[in-house]
Amino acid sequence: MVLQISNNVSIPLHEIILTPIRAQGAGGQNVNKVSSAIHLRFDIRNSSLPTFYKERLLSLRDSRLTDDGVIIIKAQQHRTQEKNRADAMERLSVIIRKAGHIPKKRKPTRPSGSARRKRVDTKTKRGKIKTLRKKVTNS
Repeated sequence: MVLQISNNVSIPLHEIILTPIRAQGAGGQNVNKVSSAIHLRFDIRNSSLPTFYKERLLSLRDSRLTDDGVIIIKAQQHRTQEKNRADAMERLSVIIRKAGHIPKKRKPTRPSGSARRKRVDTKTKRGKIKTLRKKVTNS
């Protein structure tokens, strides 16, 4: 069993530690008996991810990343443990996918000569319209 991140990147499930814990908040009669929340721990340094992903993940500024290089996700949104487990796994895969995404480099561009001339012409035209709005003085 593996967690598929992309077409060529996947994580074996034995590298992900899932621990059931009690969820916070109101819960009624089952609150002290049922451990429906999931605590996910993923050690980046000891994982089988490619080094590119490891470096990008370790350089993230994320509160879920510890100093030891472990991603900790707490999933407690759903009422069942299975849904919380799936939610935690999905959130982990989203973090890894985002880390692997390289933003496109911006090429600086300039406005064309005609665009610059048009801009200046409209500015002078607006200026003339505003001068025509002024009060006429008889001097």
